[in-house]
Amino acid sequence: MKHISVCICTFRRPALLRRLLCELSRQETEGHFTYSVVVADNDFNESAKGVVADFSFSSSMKVTYCVEPRQNIALARNKALEHSTGDYIAFIDDDEFPIQGWLTILLKTCNEYGAAGVLGPVRPWFDHEPPNWVLEGHFFNRPEHATGYKMGMWDARTGNVLFARRVLDGVEVPFRSEFGTAGEDIDFFRRMMEKGDVFVWCNDAVVYEVVPPDRCTRRYLLRKSFLRASNFLKHPADRTTNLLKSIVAVPAYAAVLPVLAFAGHHHFMKYLIKFCDHAGRIMTLLHINPVNERDR
Repeated sequence: MKHISVCICTFRRPALLRRLLCELSRQETEGHFTYSVVVADNDFNESAKGVVADFSFSSSMKVTYCVEPRQNIALARNKALEHSTGDYIAFIDDDEFPIQGWLTILLKTCNEYGAAGVLGPVRPWFDHEPPNWVLEGHFFNRPEHATGYKMGMWDARTGNVLFARRVLDGVEVPFRSEFGTAGEDIDFFRRMMEKGDVFVWCNDAVVYEVVPPDRCTRRYLLRKSFLRASNFLKHPADRTTNLLKSIVAVPAYAAVLPVLAFAGHHHFMKYLIKFCDHAGRIMTLLHINPVNERDR
């Protein structure tokens, strides 16, 4: 029987981690596989240790706890992989939680399409009602595809993914630490795809991302945009094309933003974020970094 290792990287989110572990313990396997969980604590103070210990005391689900004291999401992902034992690896973020059939649906889709791995949708979950402009602008919605859609590197993330362990064969460093705060997952999938691995989409394998009130702010969204842009030079694919697009886009968005200020705040914010994405690329090229660390 196949075994799945579910990897979680966490940083000082005890309540959300506890919620995720509880939801994972309810996964339906239909008798087709077994699964266990690896929690990689990316906090040298080991803030997740107590949560894992308390949960393990009352649950039959096996949870392996490990620590990556250097705060770097790529290193934390690698630490989780070091402690994983499954024929398949699944990644889910510590601020997410899955539907009960999540692992079953991912594994069935992987086998049905003969893929190296499967990704699924991450949909926002608001425990508190966000501002109207956040809902109207769909700022936390992500692109979705028809099941079976072949993924490209720019589509791929680790917030909801299952892949065969064989994908890691011959890969010395799965996630590269130079990405540090973001983009390490895109780089991972790029390199796996370049060696011939195919990843597909499954739109039924849903997980939900908890969006707290402190993320429903202009500051958070703009910082996230600059952070995303700061990593573009580290990706060799389409680097020149993306830079040229940004050189054209920055003055275009700058010209239209004053007009959009009268079209509704969600419209204005949507294009201000696009402006920051493109401006951030140019600033990165000029070695200007407006964001030093990730909002977590």
